[in-house]
Amino acid sequence: MFRPQVRASFGRREAEALVALAGPGGEDRLRDEGLDALLDDPQVFRAFLRRPTLSLVPAPLAFYLFVRHAFLARQIRARELADYVAAVLLEFGSLGRARDPDAEALWQLGRTARGVYLVDVALALPEADGERAFWLSVHLGNLALWVAGLFPDYVTARVRRRGAPGLPYFDSLGAAGFRSAAAMAWAERHGLQGVLATAAERFPELRAALNDLSDEVFFPRPSDAVERLLRQVEDAFRRAN
Repeated sequence: MFRPQVRASFGRREAEALVALAGPGGEDRLRDEGLDALLDDPQVFRAFLRRPTLSLVPAPLAFYLFVRHAFLARQIRARELADYVAAVLLEFGSLGRARDPDAEALWQLGRTARGVYLVDVALALPEADGERAFWLSVHLGNLALWVAGLFPDYVTARVRRRGAPGLPYFDSLGAAGFRSAAAMAWAERHGLQGVLATAAERFPELRAALNDLSDEVFFPRPSDAVERLLRQVEDAFRRAN
């Protein structure tokens, strides 16, 4: 079952990695200021990015640092949002759930398909009820955030070459999925009502922060720099108006 508890899972290994990244005095800071002081420290994040291989940092910690600092750069300070989105990226990135979600997300939709599209999930929702409808709605939001957040160049290229839906489409469907899930009783039962409601309200901001992460860290060398710049300018203008 999908659980946005990345930060709560941190133990000795993650603490030792943070202390090493913090450098001299890191152990004292951890003891005196707590884990969040190191997690939120820009210098710790810069040290993390400078490491010759990110594989030396536990994957949950790496994803949390990526998301937390992308969000902080856009003044998104709620830790529960960073925790939730880090869990989404960790889940989809490590288990391939974006392409082949399991029964917890799609239940009996019956797709082991190579591509699961937002429309597949949206079309399954009217036939769903109870907890199945809840997890389908959650998956709709998660999938929209994963695709539009980390692969905006891919989305934009499909718009220009094939007339496919653009980022506003992903924003709309993703927010609708989270909003629908937050309104269900299952959201409260799973302790997700608050974070899902906030994710729905702030979906374009969350997606834009992940775009920053994608552009600056994951894929810093675009195949078409002009197209990326146009996408960034168009998206900033659209969200400001």
